Amino acid sequence: MADDAPHHPPLEGSKLVFGMLSLSLVNFMVVLDMTIANVAVPHIAGNLAVSPSQGTWVITSYAVAEAISVPLTGWMSQRFGTVRLAVLCIVLFTAASLLCGLSTTLSMLVAMRVLQGMSGGPLMALAQTLLLGSFKPAKVGSAMAIYSMTTLVAPVLGPILGGTLVDNMSWHWIFFINIPVGALGAFLVWLLYHKRENPTHKVPVDGIGLALLVLSVGSFQIILDKGQELDWFGSNIITALAVISIIGFIVFVTWELTEQNPIVDLRLFRIRNVVTGVAGLATFFGILFGAIVLLPLWLQTQMGYTALQAGLATAPMGLSAVVSAALVGRSMGKIDPRIVVTIGVLIIFVGFMMRVRFTTDVSFFVIALPQVVQGFGMPAIFLPFVVMATTSVAPNRVASTAGLQNFLRTIAGAFGASVTSTVWSDSISQHHADLVPSIASGVGATDYWNQTLSGAGLGPDQIKALLENSVQGQAVMLATNQYFLVTGALLIVVIVIAWLSDPVKISGGMPPPAH
Repeated sequence: MADDAPHHPPLEGSKLVFGMLSLSLVNFMVVLDMTIANVAVPHIAGNLAVSPSQGTWVITSYAVAEAISVPLTGWMSQRFGTVRLAVLCIVLFTAASLLCGLSTTLSMLVAMRVLQGMSGGPLMALAQTLLLGSFKPAKVGSAMAIYSMTTLVAPVLGPILGGTLVDNMSWHWIFFINIPVGALGAFLVWLLYHKRENPTHKVPVDGIGLALLVLSVGSFQIILDKGQELDWFGSNIITALAVISIIGFIVFVTWELTEQNPIVDLRLFRIRNVVTGVAGLATFFGILFGAIVLLPLWLQTQMGYTALQAGLATAPMGLSAVVSAALVGRSMGKIDPRIVVTIGVLIIFVGFMMRVRFTTDVSFFVIALPQVVQGFGMPAIFLPFVVMATTSVAPNRVASTAGLQNFLRTIAGAFGASVTSTVWSDSISQHHADLVPSIASGVGATDYWNQTLSGAGLGPDQIKALLENSVQGQAVMLATNQYFLVTGALLIVVIVIAWLSDPVKISGGMPPPAH
């Protein structure tokens, strides 16, 4: 493909500062909305007079719409222009946020969440593309450091901010807070970038490819969101969706590889560093988001933490990630990205292993410390994989590459979170079943506790309930420790993928673009 995109000079001075600010705010807003509504579902369901299971469609609808729209970014940017598309998506996202907050029925709220997801999905890749074009080639690492800060921190802060707003105001404000951010972002992006628009092409609409994408990705996302609730393949609905998703995906890939103007440019996977950059980041996020989901769930269901307390215990990861992103960004032109990934994985591994020895009376500080360690490692994995993929293609294919990378990262994160919930639950049941015979065999100890608790005034039923709670607590703790041990070992796959890539050097200029 010819590189017909104009090479605009990098931004400088105040324009660069405001460009970074506007794009970072926009990306932060979109990524934040992936998790900010999670803690508000019970409040929304109660306020709109629907069941909690119906209320989860507030999350599912956004995730499905976003997953579908992200890989369309490259095609849409060619058709409408990167800057025009970015501003349009910001405006639509902001309008949808307002209407979400004003919704009086579940149907209206879900419809507006779909619009949010459809307009927010492309914004992640568009913000990344515009940031890359704002910096000098030798400063690509700094651009991606800024992008990674918002991408990594926002999902962590989402539940904290959501819980604070719901507890102190109302669920409507988790959507209203987007309005000033979106309005400012749209104004600044248009003001600073409208003269840097890329040429547009009247590319024919690949209607069949789009329909197949919606069918396969939509079915898969619903499986991930509703699988555990519906007992996975014990449900005819999940089984049917799985068949539809698999067949739809196979047909979609076949169609896109033979279509002259595909809706998703799968030919990018012919480039080695696109494959490793996309696969490495997806694998890492699949592992990472499982942990991000599990830790607050464990803290709230087993350790007695409130949503806000759980958020504060996990928040240090975001703070250390900000510091690390700046350091990693500066190193990208000096150190082989594959070495940076290896260091990052080792740091994350240490954080995971620190959790393997958690006990049921672990303190807040001990819980927060691995989060600090993990935060330092995250940008060291995120940044190199983004640079591997986006600097290995021609400028006019960066949006397509970023779209693919964000799409698979999002899907992998959802997959990891869903699998984690199921595996953790099954592991708890197994450990519980293993512990009960051990207690039954320790008759003397059991008699001792029965006598002691009876002497304290507790009845037989109360003693039984107390012992059951103790067994369950230990089973949960063992399952949690085991989870971090196994997933920590799986991180080796991320290192292997990184070293399958070709060397990337960005110091003093961009690497030669692949066509």
